[in-house]
Parts: sequence; structure tokens; C-alpha cells
Amino acid sequence: MALRDRLLAAFVAVIWGCNFLAIHAVLTHFPPLFAGAIRFLVIAVPTMLLIPRPKVKARWLIGYGLGFGTFQFAFLFVGMYTGMPTGLASLVLQSSAPFTVLLGAVMLRERLSRRQLAGIALAVVGMAAIAWQRAEYAALLPVILTLLGGLSWAAGNLCSRQAKPDNPLHFTLWMSVVPPLPMLALSLVFEGPERQWLSLATLDEAWLALAGLAYIVLLGTVLGSGIWTTLMRRNPASSVAPFSLLVPVVGMTLSFVLLDERPTPVEITAAAVVVVGVFLGSTTARLIRGRSRHRDPVVDAEEPGEVQPSVSHVPPKAPSGR
Repeated sequence: MALRDRLLAAFVAVIWGCNFLAIHAVLTHFPPLFAGAIRFLVIAVPTMLLIPRPKVKARWLIGYGLGFGTFQFAFLFVGMYTGMPTGLASLVLQSSAPFTVLLGAVMLRERLSRRQLAGIALAVVGMAAIAWQRAEYAALLPVILTLLGGLSWAAGNLCSRQAKPDNPLHFTLWMSVVPPLPMLALSLVFEGPERQWLSLATLDEAWLALAGLAYIVLLGTVLGSGIWTTLMRRNPASSVAPFSLLVPVVGMTLSFVLLDERPTPVEITAAAVVVVGVFLGSTTARLIRGRSRHRDPVVDAEEPGEVQPSVSHVPPKAPSGR
């Protein structure tokens, strides 16, 4: 992998790490489910007008839109709105990687290596430690909601894999057409039209939330996903995907510096365990050996359906906070 590509991969990880701060800003003004509907609507309209529809079966596009789009962001946004610290959210959402491997084993009958099982076990131990710590000193519900977001992302990954899109970026953008209506319906039921209208009527006071929304759409989705899919096309997934593990490092660091979020020693230790577990659980020994032999590969990798913190055969995707 060329130095330029490594720098670009690290740059995308920084963009996606900052995405969680942008979500935090958006949620200071908009109700969480309504914020999710707006986030996808802003992408969906120009996508339908300018981007050719990917040639995939509708059920996989809808499944990916519901899993990765609707339910992941519904759980994540509500979790952060109800008290999930921004930095920890960027970490706990990494649970999508071991969830993807487990769902692949259960639903697609994929075989798991001992290395993957050990990694998944480590990630589970780390997540359990974080959940225990939050239950001791704060609410447990936000952690559970964020974990459900990771599980939803994993379910979406399986749909993405089954779709086998020719153009992963177009598939990612068209996925945004699915979530606006169901998220708007959920918002109407659980948040009410009054809160929706109030957030729209006071947009003149919402410059920070609007800036966060613009960041998520333009930098997190369009620029970040565009660069990432390009890197995945010209490098093996085993070389590119591990850079996504920098996302929670960036997210937790910036949350500490800018939001004064101070994780406990247990949470810091658990975070390190989770990152190691995610790496082991989403890689195979064969891929790691191959990466060590081919420092600067020139062959293209399989096209991913999404950028996900995984270097297994499941199409990778961008850390959602995106």
C-alpha cells in the first residue's frame, strides 16, 4: 500500500472520527429520529436526480437501507441523545464488526477460525466491561441502544454482501433513499409533530446543528466514502480496512479534548481490548500473512459493498457515525 494511500486512509479515519462530534452538534437542536430522517433526505434527493440507480435486486438495497440506514442510525442517535458519551459511541459502534462475522456464520454458514472466535470473545469482554461501568455510574440503556445500532449495521452488511454492487459508492448513496420515510414515521410516533416543527421553526438558532449536518453529509458521507471506496478498489481490503480502527481513537480523543468527556480507567482499558478484539475477529491469519508479504500490492481487491471495520470477506463500510 503506497504512502499516499496510507495517508488518505488515515485522513478518512479522522473524518469519520469527527463525525461523532458532528452528530453531537446535530442532536443539540433536532430530535434524534427527525435528525436521522433529515440526514438521509439531504443525500437522497440529489442522489435520485444525479446518480444512476445501482443494478442490484431491490430487496438487498431496501434491506441495506433499513439495516445500515434506518435502524442503525435510529438506535445510535437515540442512544447518544439519551446519554451515550460521544467518544464511547464511536467505540461501541465497532461492535458491528464481530456482529457481522457472527451473523455471517449463523445465516450464511461461514466457518469461523479460532482467531476470529478469540477476537469476538475479546470484543464481547470489552463491551461487557463498558456496559458494567456505565451501569455502575450512569444509564445502561444508551449502551444497549448503541449495541443494537452495531447489530443493525451488521445486518445491513449481509444485505450489502448479497447485493454485490458493481459501484459501491453509488450503492451507498442510493441506500439513503430508503431511511427518510420510515425514520420520519418513527419520529412522528415517538417525538411528535410539535417537536419536529419547533426544530424547523428555530433554524436561525441552529447554526451549530446545521454545520454538523453539513459535515455529516458532505465530508462524512460523500468525501469520506468516496475516498474509502477508491482505496478499497486499488488495494487489498486487508491493507485498508484496519485504518477504520483509528475512528474510535479519534472520536474518544476529540471528545476528551472538545467535550470534556473523561472515560474511566476501566473504560480506557476496555476500549483497548475492544479494538484488539475487533481487529482479530475481523481478520484471518491468511490475510495478515498476505499483507506482510505484499507491502505495496498493485492488484485490486474485491469491491466492497460498504466500508466497515472488517477485513473479512464481508463488504466493509464507513463507521456510521457517518
